[in-house]
Amino acid sequence: MSTNTFSDYLSSLQTNNHITSELARLLLSVSDSCKSISNKVAKGALAGVLGTLESENVQGEVQKKLDVIANDILLEENEHQGFLAGMASEEMDTFYSLKDIEKTGNYLLLFDPLDGSSNIDINASIGTIFSVLDSPKTAAELSEEDFLQSGSKQVAAGYAIYGPQTVLILTVGQGVVGFTLDREQDDWFMTHDNITIPEDTQEFAINMSNYRHWAEPVRSYIDDCLAGVNGPREKNFNMRWIASMVADVHRILMRGGLFMYPWDAREPNKAGKLRLMYEANPMSFLVEQAGGASTDCQQRILDIQPTKLHQRVSVCLGSKNEVNQVMAYHQDKQA
Repeated sequence: MSTNTFSDYLSSLQTNNHITSELARLLLSVSDSCKSISNKVAKGALAGVLGTLESENVQGEVQKKLDVIANDILLEENEHQGFLAGMASEEMDTFYSLKDIEKTGNYLLLFDPLDGSSNIDINASIGTIFSVLDSPKTAAELSEEDFLQSGSKQVAAGYAIYGPQTVLILTVGQGVVGFTLDREQDDWFMTHDNITIPEDTQEFAINMSNYRHWAEPVRSYIDDCLAGVNGPREKNFNMRWIASMVADVHRILMRGGLFMYPWDAREPNKAGKLRLMYEANPMSFLVEQAGGASTDCQQRILDIQPTKLHQRVSVCLGSKNEVNQVMAYHQDKQA
């Protein structure tokens, strides 16, 4: 097993002037939060943390107990560390102000505290996704608009996936690395030192039950994949769908593939279902740093200028050549 711990890796980044000491301490704090969430997830029914609450989040979705628990852990374990000017979460209406906290810092932390809520009660993989931005203002002056930065301005992004192993994946713009939690030593050890997504793939992830609601270019792309070696793509494809973005993207980072959550005609005025700030941006940063691509089927996701804290977006990410294929289907229909 590697002896290179998460803190060792962050120290090396500081030595090479890739990150500040403040960012390193923030990322350590986030990793500790993920440990705490992992412990709650692992106990499940034994700790009485499964099931739903009567409350709904800002998107009108019924909250799971673990959604709220994970959100509280991230808030409570990071608000007093002195590294942040503010936080924002998929589970909260607006940003979390730190103006009354004695010591604050220069970063903004955004997160989906527990991605894949539908998988919580069936013991399937779920995870925590996070994104870090520079704060343009102090905590006392901060407003919601200060969080509305394009994904290209992220200084760090990552996720923890709570599966058979708890794994932490991170980028600070210097490639993508992964760490596995050793529960006996209560520490993260590097297990993936240079994650790279193959440019080509024969695997896609999409919720096929929504086929009839997709735009024509998406249906045409999927039709051609399903036609296999006898179709225009001239190769067979496999489909995988875990219904947890963090789990599906983790598989793509490990072995390649394509993940799509496209526009849906049932809600035509919404660009998509996934959240730009808490899901699409951090995952797109990771995927690009691993040599993949990420778009909303029209443009690069990291170039999108947010207009709302809970803005939604279509997502197509993964192996670069396959993402380009999906883009070509959309461009052909517009021609």
